[in-house]
Amino acid sequence: MLKIKFTSLTLLLLMLVAGFTSCSQEDDNDPVIVDPSLNVTPATMAFNATGGTKGMQITSNTGWTITGAPNWLSFSEPASEGTMNIQVTAQPNELLESRSATLTISADNGDLTDEVQVTQEAGEEPDEQVKASIPPDNSGMRDMGSVQLSDQMGIGWNLGNSLEAIGGETAWGNPVVTESLIDSVKAAGFNAVRIPVAWSKFSDAENFTIRETWMNRVEEVVNYVLDNDMYAIINIHWDGGWMQPTYDEQEYVNARLDAMWQQIAIRFRDYEDKLLFAGTNEVMVEGDYGTPTEEYYTVQNSFNQTFINTVRETGGRNHYRHLVVQGFNTNINHTVNYAVIPEDVVDNRLFMEVHYYDPYNFTLNENSNVYQWGDDASESEDWANESYVDNQFQKMKTNFIDKGIGVILGEYGAIKREGVEGHEAYREYYLEYVTRAALEHGLVPIYWDNGDVNDLGFALFDRNTGETLYPGLLNAIMDTEE
Repeated sequence: MLKIKFTSLTLLLLMLVAGFTSCSQEDDNDPVIVDPSLNVTPATMAFNATGGTKGMQITSNTGWTITGAPNWLSFSEPASEGTMNIQVTAQPNELLESRSATLTISADNGDLTDEVQVTQEAGEEPDEQVKASIPPDNSGMRDMGSVQLSDQMGIGWNLGNSLEAIGGETAWGNPVVTESLIDSVKAAGFNAVRIPVAWSKFSDAENFTIRETWMNRVEEVVNYVLDNDMYAIINIHWDGGWMQPTYDEQEYVNARLDAMWQQIAIRFRDYEDKLLFAGTNEVMVEGDYGTPTEEYYTVQNSFNQTFINTVRETGGRNHYRHLVVQGFNTNINHTVNYAVIPEDVVDNRLFMEVHYYDPYNFTLNENSNVYQWGDDASESEDWANESYVDNQFQKMKTNFIDKGIGVILGEYGAIKREGVEGHEAYREYYLEYVTRAALEHGLVPIYWDNGDVNDLGFALFDRNTGETLYPGLLNAIMDTEE
């Protein structure tokens, strides 16, 4: 048997080994501290003048924030944590010079940063616009009057508060319009899209020359609609309120309408008849919602005639294109009483447009406590219920549709009243009844959607994802089609 002789030195060594073992076991139980990490790719992003969306990958194990963005750039997530693919969106560059920005992505502890250089090409000098007239061309323009076309158009949807936003496409709170959003609108069952547009984005304000980059952007959105085999309607919307129907402003407004519609009509002249032009929007003297004076409606009727003359003079398919004119303030009673059908060089190619938001306290008045609608409601208005809807739409049928003039119900709807018990059911019933009545009387109903998902908004879709937000409202509209 081997005998081990323990000395003082041996005991000391054994004690040290035991101590190291104990410390090692204690270390194994301590939390592992990982240093923060942050990496961003790509390091550079280049956009063309028309803008668009690109992906940026942020790889991190901590929280982070993006700073340094100018107002022409936006992000799907400006701040978050962990690894994420971010969508970076650039608005169209309407300037005649390139622009750039340095984005700084910072970890929450402030010690780590990374940078991305973003550039965008300069906007192009607009092509010189010529008041050109080419021979009429009926190819792709079906031999179909506006009343017949109404039957083909079905139910429409408004791309509101986007391309007509003063200050830029996203200035009124909506994201840049994407093709996937329009795909969702098509999938929901809509067959037409009204695209309100503010065209006063000029490279030469004195001559009302519309920037080429803005023309390109509007055309891009129009193609989203037409490529989905839907009808598209473009107009000149409120656009800052320059279209005042007074004798003092008449000459100026007609000259500006002529200059702007020449450019728009020439740019879209080669499109087939699923693209319609609407001359104006809710023309009225700013702030005056009363019955128009003879001066007001006479001047407004002249705007309609200028629009028709200008578009027809460009020739080509525009000679046969279906064109939409508006009644005074798009009010049904004012339209019936004061609208004059413009003279035209072709027969049966005109539509009259009206809007419908009656009763105001239920549909639009944000301060109203009228939350119900219909004859069976216990607390509704004492007017503008079901029979009133039918009577108003019958007026449009008698005065226009029966005379060969199609009718576009360009806007209608009722605001969301969040947290009001039972309101959503009345809202659904209102939309169902108005839509059905419009179709039964031959009008083309186009629901007003301003993209606002909050209380008092009109949104049907999440414009970032295309998701249907209120299936009940959508069904109320769509279930009216036979």
